[in-house]
Amino acid sequence: MYHHEFNSSKTSICGNNNASPKDGLQWRGRNGGHCGSGECGVGNGGGGIADGGHAAENGCGGGGGGVQENGNAGPITDKLEGQDPTENDAIHLKRRVGLVSGVALIVGTMIGSGIFVSPSGLLQRTGSIGMSFVVWMACGVLSLLGALSYAELGTMNTSSGAEYAYFMDAFGAPPAFLFSWASTLVLKPSQMAIICLGFGKYAVEAFVTECEPPEIVVKMVALLAIVVILYINCYSVNLATSVQNVFTAAKLVAVLIVIVGGAYKMFEGNIQHLREPFKNTEYSIGNIATAFYSGLWAYDGWNNLNYVTEEIKNPSKNLPRSIAIGIPLVTICYALINVSYLTVMSPMEMITSEAVAVTFGNRLLGMMAWLMPLSVTISTFGSANGTLFAAGRLCFAASREGHMLDILSYVHVRRYTPSPGLIFHSLIAAAMVLYGTIDSLIDFFSFTAWIFYGGSMVALLVMRYTKPNYPRPYKVPIIIPVLVLVVSIYLVVGPIVDKPTIEYLYAASFILSGMIFYVPFVHYKMHIPFMGRITVFLQMLLEVAPTTSMFD
Repeated sequence: MYHHEFNSSKTSICGNNNASPKDGLQWRGRNGGHCGSGECGVGNGGGGIADGGHAAENGCGGGGGGVQENGNAGPITDKLEGQDPTENDAIHLKRRVGLVSGVALIVGTMIGSGIFVSPSGLLQRTGSIGMSFVVWMACGVLSLLGALSYAELGTMNTSSGAEYAYFMDAFGAPPAFLFSWASTLVLKPSQMAIICLGFGKYAVEAFVTECEPPEIVVKMVALLAIVVILYINCYSVNLATSVQNVFTAAKLVAVLIVIVGGAYKMFEGNIQHLREPFKNTEYSIGNIATAFYSGLWAYDGWNNLNYVTEEIKNPSKNLPRSIAIGIPLVTICYALINVSYLTVMSPMEMITSEAVAVTFGNRLLGMMAWLMPLSVTISTFGSANGTLFAAGRLCFAASREGHMLDILSYVHVRRYTPSPGLIFHSLIAAAMVLYGTIDSLIDFFSFTAWIFYGGSMVALLVMRYTKPNYPRPYKVPIIIPVLVLVVSIYLVVGPIVDKPTIEYLYAASFILSGMIFYVPFVHYKMHIPFMGRITVFLQMLLEVAPTTSMFD
């Protein structure tokens, strides 16, 4: 956000770098240029200053990507941190996310607590089993169509940041800034806070059987989960993706337990609740739209892989392949899980149950009923890990373009993780955990998110005409983004028309209020004098440095 910071921090640490302004967005230096005669690099002794006084090449603050000691890059032997950097290799995010990790990121973030909790809310809003099943399937199809549209956008622009990068390409800086403003400060942190509160609730319930778990204990466990997940993501990209792969496999085992249990009850003849599926259906426009909110919350995460495009191996192939594998897999799992629930519970019992999966486990698994709370806990932890993994990259991408504090776009010089952005997101999520409740956070998230999903469809359509010859390794039929756009408009407008509340006005006002900061700090490039010193201090404290993308 504050454009002088980058130049100030480089000058303070590395001497005069002959910086020059570019595009009015950010002060940038020369790629490959020497950092000057002053000390440069991140060191073992000086809180970020190199011991030997030698200048690092190819960017300030780390040069070869290792700790500078006597001017030489120290070797990295921890395999979790990835391969050792080559000598004088500039700092940048590494491509470490393959097809398996891409599918795991999509599936792992989509299957969180929603399918274990929200079937009751969706069933209550639709009024019937048949309509709720239609909405579940429609949500899956909508998520797949939206993700395929995002695949075209993500293969056109392989920069991290998803919607932020696409808005910059199609509309320019102001809409992209508003997206980063709303997403960085509210949407992504609230998503992680919701998931971690769910994790805390189910983790504590395993030890409290006689009454509701104390709220303060739930929040403390949620905060602990945020700290652990933050450490994992700051330590190594490989560790974060490995955790995601393991927890995704574990939650698929939990889903399989529910499906097999339901199949067993069906073979016993317990299908009485599946008869007359459309009885008492609610056809209200508002009810159907809010039912979609409940269902789409369970599917949310279908676009998370687009946030880490810079770290995907061969993104033009692995991005659409991961989407084509992951989202249909989740949709099939959700369909079978809902059928399984109805073999054990009646629709009314599902509506009144606060945790459908736990009730299912108590009735079917007997002494092994504890598996269901454990499964939900595992599922939510994996989902939170994937959410933070993606959210940190949005902050990184927006800051790199000068739309946020420059320190948020810096990368750890040894581990190649955007640790400042990850820490920033985690702090906001922790504040939301302490302050908010799950219901209030979900309502705001669903309404605001679909404004930006629809905006991405408009961006795709705009670039079909403004950039007709731009390379598109993957291209969707034009009807798909049009259909997703129409549904997005319905999901945003429907609830407002059916039941207008002040909360929708608050959400829209918050998004537009970002212009109060955009105009002075981004457009007119105003700055706060002391921010340069804060950037230098944080750069040395966190051992981070600018990436090569910040240079010419």
